[in-house]
Amino acid sequence: MADRTDENTLGGRIARYAKVGTAMGGLAARVAGERFLGIKLEREAHAAELREALGGLKGPLMKVAQILSTIPDALPQEYVQELQQLQADAPSMGWPFVKRRMQAELGPGWERRFASFERTAAAAASLGQVHRAVGLDGRPLACKLQYPDMQSAVDADLRQLKLLFSVFERYDKAISTRQIHDEIAERLREELDYAREARHIALYRRMLADEAHVHVPEVVPDLSTGRLLSMVWLDGTKLLTYRDAPVEVRNRLALHMFRAWYVPFYEFGVIHGDPHLGNYSVRPDGDGINLLDYGCVRIFPPRFVKGVIDLYTAIRDDDEELAIEAYRTWGFADLRRELIDVLNIWARFIYAPILDDRTRTIADGKVGAYGRETAQTVHAELRKVGGVEIPREFVFMDRAAVGLGSVFLHLKAEINWYRLFQDLIHGFDADALAARQAAALAEAGLG
Repeated sequence: MADRTDENTLGGRIARYAKVGTAMGGLAARVAGERFLGIKLEREAHAAELREALGGLKGPLMKVAQILSTIPDALPQEYVQELQQLQADAPSMGWPFVKRRMQAELGPGWERRFASFERTAAAAASLGQVHRAVGLDGRPLACKLQYPDMQSAVDADLRQLKLLFSVFERYDKAISTRQIHDEIAERLREELDYAREARHIALYRRMLADEAHVHVPEVVPDLSTGRLLSMVWLDGTKLLTYRDAPVEVRNRLALHMFRAWYVPFYEFGVIHGDPHLGNYSVRPDGDGINLLDYGCVRIFPPRFVKGVIDLYTAIRDDDEELAIEAYRTWGFADLRRELIDVLNIWARFIYAPILDDRTRTIADGKVGAYGRETAQTVHAELRKVGGVEIPREFVFMDRAAVGLGSVFLHLKAEINWYRLFQDLIHGFDADALAARQAAALAEAGLG
């Protein structure tokens, strides 16, 4: 059944444009004024105003804020910090909303299809909220219900994001955001399709079937639709509760996280593109992780995975020709000498832990936000050499690397990352990966 509020309505778009446009337009104008006219901007105060103005909105703006935090200098840090709080502070929708939405998805007698269904949401996120329930078979369930009018929200927010990007590019030519915007748009629109997310979950259950310490939820198809996703509940606690656990416990959790992300990538060419702290939890026994939320999944062609390994080899062996070929494979164009030198700064940072055959922390004793100092250096150098257009396929791969690095930094994990990586890529064969990928995608209904 369809709910009319899910249509991409003109009224929904106009209402969204009005509120998002006012807030984001104010941000663009103030930042542009600071850069062009020397107008002093009290960034912290205005960033807080921006969050307050947008705080009542549901939708992709919260996801966009997380993504922007990994693009060097796309927004001043004060804004990124405030916008990231939108997701953490998002209030849940009330019971009258839930009843209407559940009836729209499962029909008038929807409550009889559950042994129980909690009225208060267990979690509220950017595109939907999660309710605990119990199935008629007695299994505990997590029911993820999409908010109304999300198609209008996505359309409006992406238009405003494009406007904001264009303002920044007028005064800063370091990074062309065209392909970044296109990639964000495609992934966000996919996240609206919960039936697709169910297929992503099936894919991950196949890819991680041999990983005993990584747990993927099981979908309940009879209680799921395009805007309702019902899964068997996975018990767990927040990862950060283990920050002060014994080092061997933290190391085990980091190992499980590493394999949860990179076994799918190096064996199947697939990556979970949303590695923030809310998307995984630690099992009750403390020796396993739950991998949650499969809306943002990126499938790469085998050539891209080979390019990642080729660039590692090029950096390790100081092989300039192989590095150039790897960058071309990733989609970088106009590879001038100066640009290659700048790209290599970032590559050496990303690959540093897996070039070093010893036990170490991911940042090797450095303090501060993971990658921020290097990102600022790269951004400044890109301005000097005339800028770069970031290829679409690079966006979420880079985000995963930085996001996971931040997780490992929080855990203070001490691991031989080099050995973990070598175990993953040993005997790599792009043709074999292509065959595994095709079989796994077909089995999950994504082929």
